[in-house]
Amino acid sequence: MSTLLIIANIIILLLFIVGLYTLQKKHVSFSKRVFIGLGIGILFGLVLQFAYGTKSDVLKTTIDWYNIVGNGYVKLLQMIVMPLVFISIVSAFTKLKLANNIGKISSLILSILVGTTAIAAAIGIASTLAFHLDGAQLQQGDAEKARIELVGQKLGDVQNTTLPQKIVSLLPANPFQDLTGERPTSTIAVVIFAAFIGVAYIGIKRKNPEQAELFSKIVDTLHTIVMRVVTLILRLTPFGVLAIMTKVTATSDYNAIWQLGKFVVASYVALIVMFIVHLLLLAFAGLNPVTYVKKALPVLTFAFTSRTSAGALPLNVKTQTQDLGVPEGIANFAGSFGLSIGQNGCAGTYPAMLAVMVAPLAGIDPLTPSFILLLIAVVALSSFGVAGVGGGATFAALLVLSSMNLPIAIVGLLISVEPLIDMGRTALNVSGSMTAGLLTSRATKELDTNVYHETKETSLTV
Repeated sequence: MSTLLIIANIIILLLFIVGLYTLQKKHVSFSKRVFIGLGIGILFGLVLQFAYGTKSDVLKTTIDWYNIVGNGYVKLLQMIVMPLVFISIVSAFTKLKLANNIGKISSLILSILVGTTAIAAAIGIASTLAFHLDGAQLQQGDAEKARIELVGQKLGDVQNTTLPQKIVSLLPANPFQDLTGERPTSTIAVVIFAAFIGVAYIGIKRKNPEQAELFSKIVDTLHTIVMRVVTLILRLTPFGVLAIMTKVTATSDYNAIWQLGKFVVASYVALIVMFIVHLLLLAFAGLNPVTYVKKALPVLTFAFTSRTSAGALPLNVKTQTQDLGVPEGIANFAGSFGLSIGQNGCAGTYPAMLAVMVAPLAGIDPLTPSFILLLIAVVALSSFGVAGVGGGATFAALLVLSSMNLPIAIVGLLISVEPLIDMGRTALNVSGSMTAGLLTSRATKELDTNVYHETKETSLTV
């Protein structure tokens, strides 16, 4: 009987996929198909949980099969991240899009990412104090105890890494290893390696233009192929969102979410306020924030459901360039740096909230201005090197708490609501990197405002 139910569940998902594919054939816009997949996934997941319960073997096996679509889609995106980052940045040099102002572009992007992370930390502190969150009120269960033990193990690695060592870790000692994404800082290392290749190309172009021309044609060909692969993978987004959201809603522990509801609400208030800050920054730069929301929504929706900033990079870069008018070089720098530096949600809001919650347990008054200013500074500096995949927020929180000599057990106590909050944090991370790309393009006067204000449907349906 169980086998028949599992087969029936798989058939239902396949029917939904066929329905979404039919909409694609009828040229329904990419954004609408993503949101249809999202809505179906939420409803279908709730039905599955109501029918079987979260501990049912039928549900577990069903979700295992659904992961072929959901996790498979995310892995395909992760597959193309490093080739996309490398070839796009090298291509930006061969097309002379970064040659003259790479230093200014890099410093602007980094300043915006770290600056907005500091603002996110301040907002996280304010939200925690407004909701009167207290770390002493959290309760431990078996899952929390296991998580706290794991947190303790990770803390040892964090404490053994100094800030200078962390900065050195950004450099590509072995670029081939970093192209595999082996290290948390691999993306930044690949960016640096690609920049060296680009600068070398500029030097060769002056001394030996024939060889430089050949190299430029090779890079252009590879870039065209990689972008075509990106397009092929992005076509699968509605199906991936459907499967991922079905899993999330079918397996979430709503009782635990209810128990920790106050923290969840405070977290989302802080995330939403920070997103509004992004919109205000765009408005101050003379860009219509409503236009940004409309065009960025498919990217943010995917980031929300998948909980991976790295997986969202191809969609992030393509939306910046094709729909928001950001030059390719700047879009790739902003998207790539945003994976490991200045993540507003994971490295900004979250660690600051936890620090304020546990400060009284260490005998510290969280309302003290010196504590608040120190916390904001530590959060901003610690935002370097946070991995853009699941677990990045945990690492960032450990780094901040240990740097300020605060209790770390709270990181393990929030395990039951971690996935739910991580969805919002990841969407904010991606929004932060896109905002950095837009503001940098505006500051350098390279933003194509005609593309930004264009009201055509997103070009990701090709």
